[in-house]
Amino acid sequence: MPAIKSLFAGAAALALVTGTAVAQPRTLGPQTGTVKIEQISVAFIASGELGGGTFTYRGRSYPISVGGLGIGGIGASRVVASGRVYGLTERNDLAGPYVQLKEGWAVGRAGQGRMWLKNDKGVTISLDTRRQGLQATIGADGVVIAFK
Repeated sequence: MPAIKSLFAGAAALALVTGTAVAQPRTLGPQTGTVKIEQISVAFIASGELGGGTFTYRGRSYPISVGGLGIGGIGASRVVASGRVYGLTERNDLAGPYVQLKEGWAVGRAGQGRMWLKNDKGVTISLDTRRQGLQATIGADGVVIAFK
């Protein structure tokens, strides 16, 4: 029974983020910040990610940490991501839990992908990723972003 609950939770997370993933930036409103992240990603059906980066908001940069667990993928890679933040009304709305939808690949030094994150405060993050390692990934994660 726990496996079925996990499957339904993953499907719900995927449905929540998929709407954001296919939305054009104009439907997300104006861009309110930027994010740069470096992390390590390891997956064998289940996946884990750990890293940090920089969040830029209203001309100031803030160090952040990023970590998550999820489903989907196999292999390991180093991920460098940069992207846009939408729906932020104040700096602290960035911190907290997110649902993440991801897809990407890596073979050696070549690799790329996309990630979309959405939190319950209406913040959406759209990231372009560069990956190094050996990994194929598609799935959903729970991610936590915190200020350092």
